Amino acid sequence: MSQAAGRILIVDDEPSLLKMMSVYLGRLGFDVSTAESTETAWSEVQAEPAKFAVVVLDATMTGMPLDELAERLLNASSSLRVLAASGYPVDMSALAATAPGRVDFLHKPFSPEMLAAAVRRMLGPEEENV
Repeated sequence: MSQAAGRILIVDDEPSLLKMMSVYLGRLGFDVSTAESTETAWSEVQAEPAKFAVVVLDATMTGMPLDELAERLLNASSSLRVLAASGYPVDMSALAATAPGRVDFLHKPFSPEMLAAAVRRMLGPEEENV
């Protein structure tokens, strides 16, 4: 299992949603960090690119646009995966084409169980026991 196995960075500007996601994934055994801005998220990953396995990213935050942040994150670490979440339609096809199997989308609102299932899918079969 990699150094980042089970390590999740959740990025959302809604404090209550950020807390709910963090608590739920933490209870499932994931090591969770949070960021309330795109700039903070980028700084976290840039400082230590191999630290996280998955970044769960609110797709409609202010600051750095989704496609720019996701591209930076994916380029920072070849093993990092990005799970974008939004209540609005988001075209992830260009990112998915440049990083096959490393990008996915989760439509809001979602249940905690849906979030956990999406994160486990992103981690892949070797880390599904988390």
